[in-house]
Amino acid sequence: MTKLKNDTFLRALLKEPVPYTPIWIMRQAGRYLPEYNQTRARAGDFLSLCKNPDFATEVTLQPLARFGLDAAILFSDILTIPDAMGLGLYFSTGEGPKFERPLREEWAIRDLSAPDPEEHLGYVLDAVKQIRKALDGSVPLIGFSGSPFTLACYMIEGGGSDDFRTTKTMLYQRPDLLHHILQVTAKAVIDYLNAQIRAGAQAVQIFDTWGGMLSSSAYEEFSLAYLRQIVQGLIKEHDGQRIPSIVFTKGGGVWLDKIAAIGCDAVGLDWMCSIGQARGRVGDKVALQGNMDPMVLFSDPKTIRQEVRRILESYGQGSGHVFNLGHGVSQFTPPENVAALVDAVHELSTGFH
Repeated sequence: MTKLKNDTFLRALLKEPVPYTPIWIMRQAGRYLPEYNQTRARAGDFLSLCKNPDFATEVTLQPLARFGLDAAILFSDILTIPDAMGLGLYFSTGEGPKFERPLREEWAIRDLSAPDPEEHLGYVLDAVKQIRKALDGSVPLIGFSGSPFTLACYMIEGGGSDDFRTTKTMLYQRPDLLHHILQVTAKAVIDYLNAQIRAGAQAVQIFDTWGGMLSSSAYEEFSLAYLRQIVQGLIKEHDGQRIPSIVFTKGGGVWLDKIAAIGCDAVGLDWMCSIGQARGRVGDKVALQGNMDPMVLFSDPKTIRQEVRRILESYGQGSGHVFNLGHGVSQFTPPENVAALVDAVHELSTGFH
């Protein structure tokens, strides 16, 4: 076991004392970085980038070479699981992800099975091992997966959607079919995240990107219940270390108390809720991650610094806060503004610890 030189992120997730507030950024390895675009061009396309452990390692490390981030996150895509289920993932230029065989027929839904991650997602696990080796104990590595409901949305629609009408129609007309998809997918997520942990991931995040579009009762039945199942099925300790889990439901602020009660170590927040109020509601149970509006990064270093200070003051004194954006960084973000963000968090947060 390599001892971490910087374990601030892991300690903050476990609400242990830290000298400053750690920061990482959702989608920190991405198109806003010129070096990422160069590597992607060399790979040929996005899927080739994801499925080549050498390229995946390269782009995972790129933001860490530029910025003093406190964690690396595995470079991959949430749709690797449905791809491994045989739905035929492909990316159309300018259109995002698509599936050749979306789940529309009852027989196809009944035939769905959870893939063996070692067999069907070995390229991801190889990337995890390679990244851990390359990091050499500098910062922790985050593994991740999409949530069952979010994955189901893509699997049923066949790609992105403005309203996920086909998914919601199934939810109300044939809830039994949707529950079958979610149950199989939940097993797949548990197996996949545990395989990432065994391969070297030191924390895991579940991205519930579309859970926030559900009604309150539907969220509890079709998203939260499966998030709870996953958190309970995760490996909690590996190689002598605790493996913290983060659950992020975009638009999920209204269900904060319920999310905090499922057993995860931290709850990710989007920018639509106050982190101070969130701490007042659940800060005794979980750490909080977030939650600056990614659009602030289109301003200037002075404004970024003011917004960082406001969020830190809102959270208040003590550990249990991991600074992040409330969603992924935009591809149009100037990299120098990301540098200003990271520097401001590290410099200003020392006064809160």
